[in-house]
Amino acid sequence: MTSTQTPAGTAPGCPIRHGYEPFAQDDPFPSYAALRAEEPVMYDERTGCWVVSRYDDIKAVFEDWETFSSENAQAPVRERGPQAKQIMEEGGFTAYSGLSARVPPEHTRIRKVAAKAFTPRRFKVLEPDIRANVVRLLETMLARPERRGDLVRDLAYDVPTITILTLIGADVSQIDTFKRWSDSRSAMTWGDLSDEEQVPHAHNLVEYWAECRRLVAEAHETEPDSLVGDMVRMQAGGDPISDHEIASVCYSLLFAGHETTTTLISNALRVLLSHPDQWRQVVEDPRRIPGAVDEVLRYSPSIVGWRRRALRDAEIGGVKVPEGADILLLMGSANRDAARFEDGESFDIGRANAREHLSFGFGIHYCLGNMLAKLQAKITLEETARLAPGLRLADPSGIHFGDNLSFRAPAAVRVTWED
Repeated sequence: MTSTQTPAGTAPGCPIRHGYEPFAQDDPFPSYAALRAEEPVMYDERTGCWVVSRYDDIKAVFEDWETFSSENAQAPVRERGPQAKQIMEEGGFTAYSGLSARVPPEHTRIRKVAAKAFTPRRFKVLEPDIRANVVRLLETMLARPERRGDLVRDLAYDVPTITILTLIGADVSQIDTFKRWSDSRSAMTWGDLSDEEQVPHAHNLVEYWAECRRLVAEAHETEPDSLVGDMVRMQAGGDPISDHEIASVCYSLLFAGHETTTTLISNALRVLLSHPDQWRQVVEDPRRIPGAVDEVLRYSPSIVGWRRRALRDAEIGGVKVPEGADILLLMGSANRDAARFEDGESFDIGRANAREHLSFGFGIHYCLGNMLAKLQAKITLEETARLAPGLRLADPSGIHFGDNLSFRAPAAVRVTWED
């Protein structure tokens, strides 16, 4: 393969190569393995992206931010239709990425302020409430006489949403509203929507952005003990961050802070329960849980693909990519690359180098909330192992994942149990 391949937008159709379907997430891993073996840097006309699948190549792209910009990380995969554009423009939608799509020096400036607010101290304060919420939700589910539940809806849906709303200072009673807005953000940015399908999501994004702006304005008046309050106080103390940028951080955190953690918790329980011997090890020795969380992040990450853009002619894995090329980095593939992870297609909570996964990215954009996500997954596994060691998957073969370019989230994880 060379850089003379057909550029984006010039081919009306693209043959399916190596079984790779960019939006299909039920089981993308066999196609990832084929890509790594046969065409590790491949141009895909359907998305207009150069698809990169090997660990070392992806890590190198993340590391070289001066050549491979994050400016397209939050760009819609499908261009917004005229009606959706009008709704968003008239609704005053001017949201921008908090951090993940920004580039230095702007990224450096904002991240420095956000990092001072996003501290382990704040996470530690939240830990008792996280544990209490997990216990409450589990006990409610386990009290059902029919002994059936859905770990997504009954547990993973609420835990991180309550956590991030509390952290930011938003209204915890509005969980379903924030979830609706977040679903729209995911669909509008990384989904494959028609113009008509975009319309209700456009209305939701207008509401979502208005709430982020309102939270910042309110924080100026009430000075709450929250992450938004911290950033407003830093701004007043001279830290260089605007109200629009604080609102953009909120816009990102209210989505990323629960969407990916909901999926992490769901996948952690789903994968462990599908490996009963390893679930039993966790039940018998909770000290194995931190390693199990990292292995879940490697084996079944919430985000399987992330985008970059080449700012100049470059090479990835020996393949020439042109200036302006959009690049899709398949972290879900990198995490199973046998060149980095021995027997990478197997799940093993004792894996010594599981923490080398790329699920939180790498380099200057490494996920700021990684510790909070792992803390919530750890607490959820601890309490589930304690309160419900006999959980079983009700329909292991019936678990499906929504279509999406980047996010691999199970729609439901149905379980059953005995007294």
